[in-house]
Amino acid sequence: MIYDKISNMKLYKGMNRNLDTAIDFITSHNLNELPLGKTVIDGDNVFINVMETSAFPIEERQYEFHKNYMDIQMDIEGVERVDTGDCADTQQLNYNEEWDVGNAVASDLGSCLIGKDNFIICMVGEPHKPNIAVSDERSLKKAVCKVHI
Repeated sequence: MIYDKISNMKLYKGMNRNLDTAIDFITSHNLNELPLGKTVIDGDNVFINVMETSAFPIEERQYEFHKNYMDIQMDIEGVERVDTGDCADTQQLNYNEEWDVGNAVASDLGSCLIGKDNFIICMVGEPHKPNIAVSDERSLKKAVCKVHI
């Protein structure tokens, strides 16, 4: 996983062609101006889903993982906590191939606050638990960029 400020995102170019495409788009566009729903950047290789959702108490969240896409998660409005799990100690419970998402049980590894200035990249197979509430204000508008591996 990579956790950093959006202003530093270009430092991560060169690891993967599709990731470079995502970074170029994110750093040259105002995500708040994107419409809700899916914005295609490069076909099925790179796209962004913008959504209005809520953060939840940690007891209501479960680790998730992906097999084909890495996530770049960014908050446009509101703040959420994302917990990360230990890849070496992950038990995959189920997997939906159509949505490329599964649930898992993992040992807790760390956590980070996203907010409007930060991002987290969750690599393929890495367990992560997004949308954790950090205050009574639970409304979120967020962008999740999906990057095909």
